[in-house]
Amino acid sequence: MTDPNAIQPSALDQLPDRDPEETAEWQASLDAVAREAGPHRAAYLMRRTLERAEAGGIALPKLLETDYVNTIPTAAEPGTPGDEAMEARITAWNRWNAAAMVTRGSKYGVGGHIATFASAAWLYETGFNHFFQGKEADGSGDQLYIQGHASPGIYARAFLDGRLNEGHLDNFRQESGGNGLPSYPHPRRLPWLWEFPTVSMGLGPLSAIYQARFNRYLTNRAIKDVSASHVWAFLGDGEMDEPESTAALALAAREELDNLTFVINCNLQRLDGPVRANFKIVQELEAQFRGAGWNVIKTLWGSAWDELFQLDTTGALVRRLREVPDAQIQTYQTRDAAYIRADFFGKDPALVEMAKLLSDDKILECFHLSRGGHEARKVYAAYKAAVEHKGAPTVILAQTVKGHTLGEGFASKNANHQMKKLTVDEFKTMRDLLDLPIKDSDFADGVVPYGHPGADSPEVRYLQERRAALGGPAPARRTHALAPLPAPAEKAFASFDKGSGSQNVATTMAFVRLVKDLVRDKETGKRWVPIVPDEARTFGMESLFPSLGIYSPKGQTYEPVDRDQLMYYKEAKNGQILNEGITEAGSMADFIAASTAYATHGEAMIPFYIFYSMFGWQRTADQMWQLGDQLGRGFLVGATAGRTTLTGEGLQHADGHSPVIAATNPAALSYDPAFAYEIAVVVREGLRRMYGEAKPGEDQNVFYYLTVYNEPLPQPAKPAGLGIDEGIVKGLYRFNTAESAGVTAPADAPRIQLLGSGTAIHWALEAQRLLAEEWGVAADVWSATSWSELRRDAMEADAALLRGEERVPYVRQALQGAEGPVLAVSDYMRQVPDQIAQWVEQDWSSLGADGFGLSDTREAARRHFGVDAESIVVAALAQLAKRGEVQATAVKEAREKYGL
Repeated sequence: MTDPNAIQPSALDQLPDRDPEETAEWQASLDAVAREAGPHRAAYLMRRTLERAEAGGIALPKLLETDYVNTIPTAAEPGTPGDEAMEARITAWNRWNAAAMVTRGSKYGVGGHIATFASAAWLYETGFNHFFQGKEADGSGDQLYIQGHASPGIYARAFLDGRLNEGHLDNFRQESGGNGLPSYPHPRRLPWLWEFPTVSMGLGPLSAIYQARFNRYLTNRAIKDVSASHVWAFLGDGEMDEPESTAALALAAREELDNLTFVINCNLQRLDGPVRANFKIVQELEAQFRGAGWNVIKTLWGSAWDELFQLDTTGALVRRLREVPDAQIQTYQTRDAAYIRADFFGKDPALVEMAKLLSDDKILECFHLSRGGHEARKVYAAYKAAVEHKGAPTVILAQTVKGHTLGEGFASKNANHQMKKLTVDEFKTMRDLLDLPIKDSDFADGVVPYGHPGADSPEVRYLQERRAALGGPAPARRTHALAPLPAPAEKAFASFDKGSGSQNVATTMAFVRLVKDLVRDKETGKRWVPIVPDEARTFGMESLFPSLGIYSPKGQTYEPVDRDQLMYYKEAKNGQILNEGITEAGSMADFIAASTAYATHGEAMIPFYIFYSMFGWQRTADQMWQLGDQLGRGFLVGATAGRTTLTGEGLQHADGHSPVIAATNPAALSYDPAFAYEIAVVVREGLRRMYGEAKPGEDQNVFYYLTVYNEPLPQPAKPAGLGIDEGIVKGLYRFNTAESAGVTAPADAPRIQLLGSGTAIHWALEAQRLLAEEWGVAADVWSATSWSELRRDAMEADAALLRGEERVPYVRQALQGAEGPVLAVSDYMRQVPDQIAQWVEQDWSSLGADGFGLSDTREAARRHFGVDAESIVVAALAQLAKRGEVQATAVKEAREKYGL
């Protein structure tokens, strides 16, 4: 039987031992320490030895956890360079006004959060006073990802420095009157203040990593030197449960993003209770970040703990702190000294003796108030160490008390996230604690007053001087007066007008070919940012590898296996392509950073992100909303689109609904082009609208979603005639008539209008031929490039009508006078074309690929969903039979003829 206490073999046993006797002596020494001084002492020595080895550059696995103490000892703290008393007064005013704003708004039932900023106030104030670079600083200043629930504190600071007034504060969460403040950081609602929307938790940390990475991309590609910019992401410890929060930690470490700092407010609470009730979230996060390669700084205990640690000669205090679960730490926050003496100190004889040396007041000061995240000196030391650290990103784990300074009714209570107000008496207690000059008489009719020391007060002057020294107000978003980008040469677009002749070309290939031409443009080519999640070869983009290069901050440190091939895999420090691997979320974060560079850095970049259409809106729709919130611009391209065009892949790859989701996003202009020349027209229009000369009243802060297909088909020439480009942009134009198509039908044949989008137009064209040749029916075929833009135009016309303005929807104008009923078809669920049904005057019906996808040939899949040419014929005959324009028996005959 194996001895369970025997030392088990390890990977080291596979290496030859050059001196077994020396090894045995080391092991015997460890055994002796454990036997004589106890296992705790042995563990202490081993940890210190490993730390010494790591500091000395000896190649050993890193410690994933350190003791539950501050990383920076008190003796090593540099001390803040500012006026600590002045900064404390400023912070007190901001604490007060944040709480007052939410409390005053509570009478309207609009909600708000008080406790988060109360815990994080010093984390923000220290940064604003000493670290956060404004927009007038070198490069582009710093980028601040503010924790959404802390927004009242940011508003309070803007009020103190004169950027907001009492009217703004009184309209917190009441925006409809035009003078309000959005609940959370939101560039679309308050574009002069907020840069980054963060309250969809998890997206802030992911975006911050890719923003820091994109900053390096801009610098390495010589677009703009933003090496002085630092990205700060303020996060909650509960937020770190979101998978997106930690999805890109390895990327940040791998690319050595020392221009990035995470500040995690470890108040140990999420919305409903403790983050890790039976465990320790700080230790868990430390292990996670250290394991990913980050520099970790723990700022846990305030200066009141210094005396306790000095008394801890046996290590009993450190051991006890390491073993107490988070929920019990929260309980100590709400209990008296007797309870803490018994439950915390009473578990170890050495701690019992220590507690005899401590007064009740000292115990309560330590366990109720003294946290590292509540002391400017501790926070300053952590921030300074973070910005000075090179070669890796830094995470600061700052322990705080949720609801700090708000009184016993708030601090560490499980429900404090949902508590929206303080009573007058609680405000008076808070006033006394913060030592603010607010009189009882200021509480008129029980309404808590805002507090302000005066525009010319020492506090405001100090605040403004500190911000001036750091490059201006923060947070702030700048709308740069950028010159419109010159339009690319018309040749790139016009080359698609003639069609592909006898060559079959998928629209995916057509789009990639267009981009290849556009990135060669001397004026704007360098501003394109191609983004692809490890599917470049699927989309035919591998030819861009050697010409544009794949971005890597390391360049190419190896010889690629395909170096002798024309389209070899080329990485470069100044590479243009962002090939992200299998991460749609990371690719979207790339896109967001690039699409908002016009504001963040004053540099207009043109991102296009191409992806399996099924894995775009379905998987990352929350980031698409973030993109719209952040006023991003660019091209999203859903490739291998549609429910029936991607043969063999089956249900999980069969996209029948992305245009439905896209239609819900007000910032998305969604197009389902059928032909290569339509793609060219849409891209040209998108470049004009987003980056060129905008028309009066036109919103440039939009993005385009194009669906493209992997089915090789003949690409026709653009039809001659006026209004084709306008129809493509607006969403509908007549591609041909039965007569212009050359199909034979009787002169008095019944007529029907077939509307198709994307690849479905090819089925409609075949149905046009069958209807004429086999059933004597004339059909006109229309290309519906954008069902959602037709709908938006029609809705705007309805709204105009209610205002007393006469306006006819474009779809009704386009179809005016078209004979017969309308039958619409797409490779998506019927809900997509049905968006416009109520504005079509003709009889309406539609076909679509509703239901789950399946693996089969394209032909079989289309027959399964009833959208192939023969199914269109039967549906068309059924419509005409209902109107009495063909015999009812024709429908049955057609079904039998085509085996439906």
